[in-house]
Amino acid sequence: MESQSRSIHNKRSMAMIPALLFLSLIHGVHCFYLPGVAPEDFQKGDPLKVKVNKLTSIKTQLPYSYYSLPFCTPEKIVDSAENLGEFTMQEPQLCTVLCRIMIDAKTAKQFKEKIDDEYRVNMILDNLPLVVPIKRLDQASNTVYQLGYHIGLKGQYAGNKEEKYFIHNHLAFTVKYHRDLQTGSSRIVGFEVKPYSIKHEYEGKWSEKTRLTTFEVNKEIIFSYDVEYQESDVKWASRWDSYLLMSDDQIHWFSIVNSLMIVLFLTGMVAMIMLRTLYRDISKYNELETQEEALEETGWKLVHGDVFRPLSNSDLLCVYVGTGVQFLGMVLVTMIFAVLGFLSPSNRGGLMTAMLLLWVSMGIFAGYASTNLYKMFKGAEWKKIAAKTAFMFPAIVFVIFFVLNALIWGQKSSGAVPFGTMFALVFLWFGISVPLVIVGGYVGFKKPAMEDPVKTNKIPRQIPEQAWYMNPIFSILIGGILPFGAVFIELFFILTSIWLNQFYYMFGFLFLVFIILLITCAEITIVLCYFQLCSEDYKWWWRSYLTSGSSALYLFLYAAFYFFTKLEITKLVSGLLYFGYMLIASYAFFVLTGTIGFYACFCFTRLIYSSLKID
Repeated sequence: MESQSRSIHNKRSMAMIPALLFLSLIHGVHCFYLPGVAPEDFQKGDPLKVKVNKLTSIKTQLPYSYYSLPFCTPEKIVDSAENLGEFTMQEPQLCTVLCRIMIDAKTAKQFKEKIDDEYRVNMILDNLPLVVPIKRLDQASNTVYQLGYHIGLKGQYAGNKEEKYFIHNHLAFTVKYHRDLQTGSSRIVGFEVKPYSIKHEYEGKWSEKTRLTTFEVNKEIIFSYDVEYQESDVKWASRWDSYLLMSDDQIHWFSIVNSLMIVLFLTGMVAMIMLRTLYRDISKYNELETQEEALEETGWKLVHGDVFRPLSNSDLLCVYVGTGVQFLGMVLVTMIFAVLGFLSPSNRGGLMTAMLLLWVSMGIFAGYASTNLYKMFKGAEWKKIAAKTAFMFPAIVFVIFFVLNALIWGQKSSGAVPFGTMFALVFLWFGISVPLVIVGGYVGFKKPAMEDPVKTNKIPRQIPEQAWYMNPIFSILIGGILPFGAVFIELFFILTSIWLNQFYYMFGFLFLVFIILLITCAEITIVLCYFQLCSEDYKWWWRSYLTSGSSALYLFLYAAFYFFTKLEITKLVSGLLYFGYMLIASYAFFVLTGTIGFYACFCFTRLIYSSLKID
């Protein structure tokens, strides 16, 4: 798994280039990287193999291919899965000329637009991304790494107020390696660059073998680079540690402690309800000897004849519950794989690949959950429910995704999903997910439905007038605050990883936060469901789903807050992409948390009403 921000959106294409010409021989090819990439040993004089990603920007979120700008081009562009390289291991190179290009008005405009949008060039050597080391101002001993180098910058000459554009045409590469003393071979453990903007001067007429003398010439840009090799004590197995080092892990622990306090508070509430109020109420209710005494009772016990009354719109609830089960299984298994280290940061795109495959494979559980619940509501058309479960959520997400992809395509960005990939996604949906949902639906409907612990009255009970704080909308919105509060600090780091092109590999923290989210959703729904039943309001089915599911609303509002306070996106298309993707994420979060709350309330109501002695 690559923990960079664009790993979720834009890691589909990689470019294979000769290392000598990595500023020119760039062209995307589709690759798939298997987990657990084996280390590669290099001897002195071996060629190094370089891959290049795209031009990326945190201001536009629209990646472009390298050739969208008029960089140096080779005589022949090779589209191949092979890596060709002319970097020579442990043989430094100084001021090596790559090529020369002439700048006209059109070329200058293209470069200026990309510099204004802060585009970066991303490269990879031996599965390590190219980074620019930056010293922290607050801690001189610490170094942070910027993924990729900026195409150029805007600045001023000393004593001149006129702002000019400068292109980074000279790259000083540093390749760090760890030497095995026994075999003498070396392994790459670091790939860094320091970009410069230099005006080159050369002797005589220009040719490919021209020797540079100084750096002054007009109306042309000469691209060059240096290569330095540094021996390092860092072993190959630990080479990602410096990239993934989180200097602010105390914030993550603060997030965990903050979430645990919420969990402890809710756990205390649930314990008080279960061990004191319910135990006392059930014992007292079961000891009543006359019907008159029973009629004098108020609260949750009086609605036992209506609490399991089937819904009029139960179909939609069954579909969403089934979809939520599918999501829960996908997220839980993905988290476990990530915590165990199966989703390596060197496996670019591994996270998205794993989630897609797990999503389609969990379809069988979605079909089972939806039709089994549907049968409990006395439904008979299980095929209709299974079909809705297989198509409703994916269809909504696919339409949004297709519109967003059309916007990316309209911008001529290389981040647009090609039709071949779209076809593969549709095949996964129709060829694997849908059949599995149908199979699961068949099995779920054939299994005997759970019987209600109490009988349902033929005539619905009238619900008394509710207090203002028990208003459905108010209680639902209140219920979503605590689950969101348990995850919002970690959410900041996830959004930063996705949209600001930074590493995120804190899956241990994320797994703890996910478990806390499950507990928080379950407990807040149980507490509010109990208060609702005590008010003699027995319509808890949908409210239990919406109570914890409303946390998705706060997630989307926080995403909007993050957009206006942390991001510098100004283009309309880029803003639409951001809010479109966050809408999909919020919708998925709603389905996930809503299902957790529903099943918690479902188990809670069955538990307390099965304890009553009803004639």
